[in-house]
Amino acid sequence: MSNQPIKHVVIVGGGTAGWLCAGVLAARLGHRIGNSDESAINITLVESPNVPSIGVGEGSWPSLRDTLQEIGIKESEFLTCCHASFKQGSTFAGWRNGQQDDKYQHPFTTPTGYTELDIHRCWQQFFHNESFEQSFCLQPDICHAGLAPKQSSTPEYAYVLNYGYHFDATALASLLTNHCKNKLGVKHTQAHIANIVAHDNGDIEALVTESGDIIKGDLFIDCSGQQGLLIDKHYHVPWHSVSSVLLNNRAVAVQVPYVSSDLSASADNIASTTIATAQTCGWTWDIGLQHRRGVGLVYASDYASEEDAESILREHLAKQLPKTEIETLNYRHLQFDPGYRKQFWVNNCIGMGMSAGFIEPLEASAIAMVELSIRMLCDQFPQNRQHMSHVATRYNQRFTYRWERVIDFLKLHYVLSERTEPYWLAQRSENSIPDSLNALLDLWQYQAPSRYDLIENEEIFPSASYQYILYGMGFHTNGRQLDKNSNMVNKAFAVKQSLQQGKRQLLAGLPTNRDLLTVISHCVEKEKETEKETTTNNNDKKEGPRHDVIGFR
Repeated sequence: MSNQPIKHVVIVGGGTAGWLCAGVLAARLGHRIGNSDESAINITLVESPNVPSIGVGEGSWPSLRDTLQEIGIKESEFLTCCHASFKQGSTFAGWRNGQQDDKYQHPFTTPTGYTELDIHRCWQQFFHNESFEQSFCLQPDICHAGLAPKQSSTPEYAYVLNYGYHFDATALASLLTNHCKNKLGVKHTQAHIANIVAHDNGDIEALVTESGDIIKGDLFIDCSGQQGLLIDKHYHVPWHSVSSVLLNNRAVAVQVPYVSSDLSASADNIASTTIATAQTCGWTWDIGLQHRRGVGLVYASDYASEEDAESILREHLAKQLPKTEIETLNYRHLQFDPGYRKQFWVNNCIGMGMSAGFIEPLEASAIAMVELSIRMLCDQFPQNRQHMSHVATRYNQRFTYRWERVIDFLKLHYVLSERTEPYWLAQRSENSIPDSLNALLDLWQYQAPSRYDLIENEEIFPSASYQYILYGMGFHTNGRQLDKNSNMVNKAFAVKQSLQQGKRQLLAGLPTNRDLLTVISHCVEKEKETEKETTTNNNDKKEGPRHDVIGFR
């Protein structure tokens, strides 16, 4: 068995995690349709036919652009099918003290000159009249103006300013399902799993469905979410709860229509960031899609009941919607235990997505962790069972580290708050702060976050992200003064001047999110009409085989 090649991967569970996993694996290593490469692997995805979906809207990092492009999905198709919009970062309102002017951003664009200048010291000494994120980055002003990160002439997946997406997760799963089945050769089985057959060494040999079908595999990936059908129910891998560090364990979510029925109305412009607003017992998210918003409250059950939470969310919505409309909305309550598995890869089984770990959706790290997981698997794909043992050890070490860094980074959003409600006092109590984060906070009193603090390749959050949160929350770093005539200072002022010129150009040249998405939608409709007309004409003429005209552009 140790020398038997790994030829068949079985993924349990669909949704965003399962189908992204299937798509990337198939695109990079699979038997693509029309490809007879003998070294390629076979991929089967098994999912329950009755999986409930939350579908409130979801956010991603810029990495999803690379993932979708690698899978082979056109950006225009994704944006249209998934009602997606452009996300350029996150906006945090009320996290520091709850005052009217308490707002800052974590943009997706690194400060200009970040690798050449000491951005923090330059800002603190010469430009402290501006917010930190605005001092060397244009993206916050572009987001504030509601503008898109690119123009209609910008190629697909390219950008003027770095961006990710807001999208309907249910629609994305549907798009990925069709693409993976029809374009990438992924076998799709809808069935409930009744039993698991194991080898003598503990590896999974096959899954048995309720109808008696046997699905064999060499490597199994558990994307079954909180059920953890393989990693939990079969292998009983313990869950490492971090509820003593990150207190939130509940959420209430709702789909919210735009105020105007005319989606092209300027009043219904789509926000360029995920808006996270601090509340007395947690925080609300607001994600703008093309056709509606996904809104919800993440909170700690120790500080609010379900009734309290829903009432707080209704009050939040009342700032934008009439009461009569708020009463008609469908509120969905969710529970979770923040944490991650003590092992992610056991025998020939890997847990990915929520079966591997789940922490509150602050900073949208969930999909990014799936992307990192599947990329490492593809890059280190085991040739045989003996090789798999070595890869599994490395994988477990790497993702334990990554989950710990996610926890540190999310906790950073809370520990610097000055809010005095019991929930916020508990979030920054000394015994709730990880030692690793405490050590960094002590260090950052004297020097700004840098690459020396985060030494792994492919860090889940780069040092620039830590700076955006740290100084957005009002943290002060003591640093020696810069010589006003130094090369660094001269370069900093030159960068600032260049940014001002660039800002004027971007404000004048970029469309709004709504306008750009409308243009893209119209182009997709025209392409479909052209394809339909061409197909009809070809059928009428009966002149040889049909061709997809889009494929020849």
